[in-house]
Amino acid sequence: MSQSQVDNKSNLNTLDPNWRDDALNLELDYGMQTIAVRAGQHRTDEGEHSEAIFTTSSYVYHSAADAAAHFDGTKTGNVYSRHTNPSVRTFERRLAALENGERAVATASGMGAILTMCLAYLKAGDHLLAANQLFGSSIGLFNNYMAKFGVEVSYVDCFDNEAWAKAVQPNTKVIYCESPSNPLAQICDIGFLSQLCKANEILLVVDNCFATPALQRPLDLGADVVIHSATKYLDGQGRVLGGALVGSDKLMQEAFTVVRSGGISMSPFNAWVFTKGLETLKLRMQAHCHNANQVADFLVNHPNVSIVHFSGLSDHPSHELATRQHHMQGGYGAIMGFEVKPSDTLDSKAAAWHVIDSTQMVSITNNLGDAKTTITHPATTTHFRLSAKERAEAGVKDGLIRLSVGLEDVEDIIKDLARGLDSL
Repeated sequence: MSQSQVDNKSNLNTLDPNWRDDALNLELDYGMQTIAVRAGQHRTDEGEHSEAIFTTSSYVYHSAADAAAHFDGTKTGNVYSRHTNPSVRTFERRLAALENGERAVATASGMGAILTMCLAYLKAGDHLLAANQLFGSSIGLFNNYMAKFGVEVSYVDCFDNEAWAKAVQPNTKVIYCESPSNPLAQICDIGFLSQLCKANEILLVVDNCFATPALQRPLDLGADVVIHSATKYLDGQGRVLGGALVGSDKLMQEAFTVVRSGGISMSPFNAWVFTKGLETLKLRMQAHCHNANQVADFLVNHPNVSIVHFSGLSDHPSHELATRQHHMQGGYGAIMGFEVKPSDTLDSKAAAWHVIDSTQMVSITNNLGDAKTTITHPATTTHFRLSAKERAEAGVKDGLIRLSVGLEDVEDIIKDLARGLDSL
């Protein structure tokens, strides 16, 4: 038999060895923590126990015919790391399993995931309906770039179901929300939005960055696509950038095509970091939420705090909804906003800055979802590019502080916040 005949015969096997079945049989009824530790891995012939990092830009084929089969889709396998990479694929499969989705597509950043969503599911003449309460960069992307290319964009309050229904147009193709939102941790009724979308043939896209699948699975609640900034809790230690989309295989194929063509792909090293981060996600989120509940109780009882935006508080308007949507008992996330009262000598902004600047341990940074507690002033950082009107619509006031509660001893977090609050 000639070498070409051998190569042609080998092409009858349309799956490369490194694309074989998951090391964990996902058809069995495994719990979330088991999935977080073991799902998605494909061991090589080296038999490695920990996931490998495949730092390669390209792949080698057995023959010209084998290369052609990979490129035309006859054979499933790696073509180029802008398209697929084993390390990235492990992260994608593990995250998809955790979110109870068919497939995930990884991107270079969280904003890269949102851009991928826009390019995959919207075109000129379509309408994007989004919540007012969004990360500032998301609003900037929608208003400055999607609108530039002919996509109509409008906003409603995330918690106002009647407003959502009234704002739907014949050309509405995507409803987009964060739940909990940035920076006020407001909650959307995902079940209601799902029914609204299905009745009008609209895609429901939910940013699950703050809750993560450890607390909430939007797909189980009726969403079509889940968005993540993996940079946040999926990593959990503020090390690398990344993003992801999760949903049906059909919708993710459209997203994958955008990532492949646009080069919005995740690096193998970053994917490996995220994969290792997922192993402890549930455990970390339990600890984050435990600390956050105590910090919120401290803040809501402090005389120099006017309001605390945190759905874990029993009198929060979305407490019951959050309790219903979040499957971890007592888990409401660890992001909260709180508004500082002005003093006799300081206006709202100056008072907020005083509290931030008085901290000695808490990190003054715009990142969140870190093991370290972080604090920022949204009006002058994450949302500073928005107009005063846009900030007002998003509820971002001058006295608002966003806090991402970390994993330090909660007594130390509270003491650090009290330094500035007590001295106003």
